[in-house]
Amino acid sequence: MTAPSSNPLLSDRDVDFQLYEVLDTESLCQLPAFADHSRETFTLFLDSTRRFARDVLFPTYRMMDLEPPVFRDGRVHVHPLMRKLYPQLVELGLLTAIVPAEAGGQQLPITVYSLASAYLMAANLSAYGFVGLTSGAAHLIEAFGSPWLKEEFMSRMHRGEWTGTMALTEPQAGSSLADVRTRATPVEDGTYRITGSKIFISGGDQDFTDNVVHLTLARIDGAPAGTRGLSLFAVPARRPENGRLVDNDVRVAGVIHKIGWRGIPSVALNYGEGGDCRGWLVGEAGKGLSHMFQMMNEARIMVGLNGVSTASVAYHEALAYAQNRPQGRPAWEKDAARPQRPIIEHADVRRMLLRQKAIVEGGLSLLAMASFQADVAAHGKTQEERQRAGLLLDLLTPLAKTFPAEKGFEANALAVQVHGGYGYSSEYLPEAYLRDQKLNSIHEGTTGIQGLDLLGRKVMAAGGAALQAFAEEVSATVERARRADVPSEWGEALGKAMQEVLELTMELGAAGMAGEVERMLRHSAHYMELFSILAVAWRWLAQAAAAREGMARGSESRDFYEGKLAAAQYWIHTELPRVSTLVALCRTGEDSYTRMRSEWF
Repeated sequence: MTAPSSNPLLSDRDVDFQLYEVLDTESLCQLPAFADHSRETFTLFLDSTRRFARDVLFPTYRMMDLEPPVFRDGRVHVHPLMRKLYPQLVELGLLTAIVPAEAGGQQLPITVYSLASAYLMAANLSAYGFVGLTSGAAHLIEAFGSPWLKEEFMSRMHRGEWTGTMALTEPQAGSSLADVRTRATPVEDGTYRITGSKIFISGGDQDFTDNVVHLTLARIDGAPAGTRGLSLFAVPARRPENGRLVDNDVRVAGVIHKIGWRGIPSVALNYGEGGDCRGWLVGEAGKGLSHMFQMMNEARIMVGLNGVSTASVAYHEALAYAQNRPQGRPAWEKDAARPQRPIIEHADVRRMLLRQKAIVEGGLSLLAMASFQADVAAHGKTQEERQRAGLLLDLLTPLAKTFPAEKGFEANALAVQVHGGYGYSSEYLPEAYLRDQKLNSIHEGTTGIQGLDLLGRKVMAAGGAALQAFAEEVSATVERARRADVPSEWGEALGKAMQEVLELTMELGAAGMAGEVERMLRHSAHYMELFSILAVAWRWLAQAAAAREGMARGSESRDFYEGKLAAAQYWIHTELPRVSTLVALCRTGEDSYTRMRSEWF
């Protein structure tokens, strides 16, 4: 097994390349929101996060995977290591890194925070998960909560005294939030009496902080059915009362035993079994789902980062193993007396490693771009810049969540395959990463839901303005690649695929407007796949251009740049052609699975 300290988790050179050569992250410092920052402050944050991830967090991963939380005496007890780890994660400044300065935060760009946090996810995704969920819940209160909630709840979450969750799903509703039944009854003191049940609540209970705040969707008495009747509430496990914390009648009904992410509990919760669970309204009544989507979209980006990070740490395990594991000889070498060769010298092993590299670094580039658009959407100089970036962010979010989860699982499977027979043994780490990765395609909306969101809403947003902005970005990258002397056929292939997708989208949109919604959405999963391939090809062409630019500067990183060009070539030559096949499938409306009846299975 590769020693923990030898796995870099992510490539520092690649992260810097994405931040400063593919993107111009330093340009964000020209925005008033980030005027106090510079590349130096970014580097300080990145370096401290990298060190902690490698030296402290990564060595805890295996222990927390082997000893998951237990439910005992009505409480969830997580691994004892979290009592030491969580204060250290808080001390790193993770809970306030992107919080505005006036609220006590560092006000870092999301772009920098995202790539820094990827190291932590790669090191121990469960331990980081408590931070990510708490940060998202606190951000909701920051955006929509009353001054009292900010002082009493948000500030404690930022200080690491309390953690937070997102409590949407219910046993009978699943992903259909229109069917949420949790009730909220107004009380004279301005609070609400909460009754109902939630399930699959990550981080829903733990024993290393004083409290957990559940950002909960519920229906105020008399509210209409469907999503329009949902409101958002802050429901703590223990509520503040007369200067102390008292039980708030939130009960853990059980712990779900997961195949992966085993260090952070997923629980079922019952609210108000004793009739004394209180919640505080966050934002406007009836606007709960729109408020919650802020946290959901942030969580989707976080899941995408987890997907990339989990694929990355496994890729580096596989790469190190392939470089150091002697086995066999080249086919043309017949002398069995000659020494065995490292398996990385076998062409098929290099094929598997290159595919992992293409998925990992293409996915990271996609997440970096989505994060960059989030920064511009929030802090761009003009309203037009902010609106355009917001449209791009909305379009990229389902892609950035789905591609790393789905293709990341494939990359993780390849990491197991590179290890051969050792890969499926629990003595080696890739099998654990494969288990972890599978959850990412389910977390925060399944792949099917993301496909419906992409095709049914995002590409059609603002009369197609989001898709047009995406096409403009692709065209600008093709031009950048041309100027950088990237092989012209690469840009031409991307431009052709973009045009195919534009034409298909207009056809499907027309079908939807004509009332043929089922016909429009029939192949939404395939549409998601083809758009993901296209988007990652776009990011690989951008990386190829940046690599050529680096070579032209006479950089000493020639091997690094050559690797980038090989991976870009691989994706554009082997994956991008699949767009045409998938476009044809969506266009013909092939109906085998839609006409399939339940009794035929």
